Amino acid sequence: MNSIERELSFEYVRSSGPGGQNVNKVATAVQLRFDVTRSPSLSEEVKARLVKLAGKRVSADGILVIEAKRYRAQEQNRFDALERFYGLLKKASQRPRTRKPTSPTRASKERRLEGKRKRAEIKRSRQGNDWS
Repeated sequence: MNSIERELSFEYVRSSGPGGQNVNKVATAVQLRFDVTRSPSLSEEVKARLVKLAGKRVSADGILVIEAKRYRAQEQNRFDALERFYGLLKKASQRPRTRKPTSPTRASKERRLEGKRKRAEIKRSRQGNDWS
């Protein structure tokens, strides 16, 4: 068990939606909770990206909540929540590539100028006609 797994907490709640009596009796939905702001395992850079990626799933106190209720079995929902959490963490730990500015190609310049010429010709053809 790695250090991040020790920081995770799971809460089992009753799932909503169809499922009959099973839904009303059994707590199969899983809420995975992870305190992003107080986590010693993540760098500040990764924490900031994780909060941005998670969006509304992060509360005001910096706790990430992932709710999994796709399956009828509690264990499957727990695995689903973990999978989604690790996917989010993996995406947040990758540094975004910096954009390298490039100059336009000759072909793109020519296409732009050709478009401008055509537009100018259309406008020129509208002038000079006195329709009255």
